[in-house]
Amino acid sequence: MIVVGLTGGIASGKSTVASFFEQLGARRIDADRLAREALARGTPGWAQAVARFGRGILLPDGEIDRKGLAARVFADAAERRALEAIVHPAVRESVRRRLAEIGREEPSALVVLEVPLLFETGMDRGCDARVVVFVPEALQIERLMARDGIDREEALRRIRAQMPLSEKCARADWVIDNAGPLAATQAQVRDIYRRLAAAQVAPS
Repeated sequence: MIVVGLTGGIASGKSTVASFFEQLGARRIDADRLAREALARGTPGWAQAVARFGRGILLPDGEIDRKGLAARVFADAAERRALEAIVHPAVRESVRRRLAEIGREEPSALVVLEVPLLFETGMDRGCDARVVVFVPEALQIERLMARDGIDREEALRRIRAQMPLSEKCARADWVIDNAGPLAATQAQVRDIYRRLAAAQVAPS
């Protein structure tokens, strides 16, 4: 089994690239989805978050107001670290279990592990290869504003809360340029997938 860590900046198109890998036959683990599950109503993560941030983070149905909580933690580094201390251990354990399941089901699988904070959390150390999705910051800001309905200042705050994209690119085995047409991005994914699938070894 080959585990490919996939990351990039916020709104760089990680999920699009992950879906292209999936279409080619890769197994996909989405850490963002696991993080949402870790905070679902009734979970230990939900209880910890409510205890730490107060019941004001809840929607009328009892679920966590994710947009509201995101705005709060991106505005305060200490609050963000507190949330990460709740979510990251749960995500790590879910990833471990999912990898073990895939290893039993398909020992020769190519697994794409989509993690926004791959390098920040050290999860890259468990990967055989690292792929970073790149877009210029101006495009990143534009996409983030449109996607989340936030202003430029808030978009910049969220981008700057992460490791600089240039540093992520420097630590990658492959960088995918996602600033152009989707067909160009897809071609890059196809090339990387073919190389990994054929070699069945990590790049040096």
